[in-house]
Amino acid sequence: MTDTEFMDRAEALLLRIEACCDRINDDTDADVDNQRVGGMVTLTFINGTQIIVNLQKPLHEIWMAAKAGGFHYKFDGSRWVDTKGNGEFFANLTRYAGEQAGQALEFA
Repeated sequence: MTDTEFMDRAEALLLRIEACCDRINDDTDADVDNQRVGGMVTLTFINGTQIIVNLQKPLHEIWMAAKAGGFHYKFDGSRWVDTKGNGEFFANLTRYAGEQAGQALEFA
């Protein structure tokens, strides 16, 4: 994958996270604050915990830091998957965000 292809796919992922937060805030009382600075999105939950998603352009990876730990994702041609075989990015974001928010949230 070229740097341009990575940035296109990574930008689409960040935009999708932001859109999901907007939908979650409209449809639930979760009140997930999302702040974006360049290639990083920080999700802050009512209880003060955070999930940080940022781009690692030199490695062509997306990194996620959550209470559950730190995770690295690479694009496999159709989706972003954990480099250690622990699943798909949005499925994991859904699980970790739900745990931190204390309620079911859907990042799809």
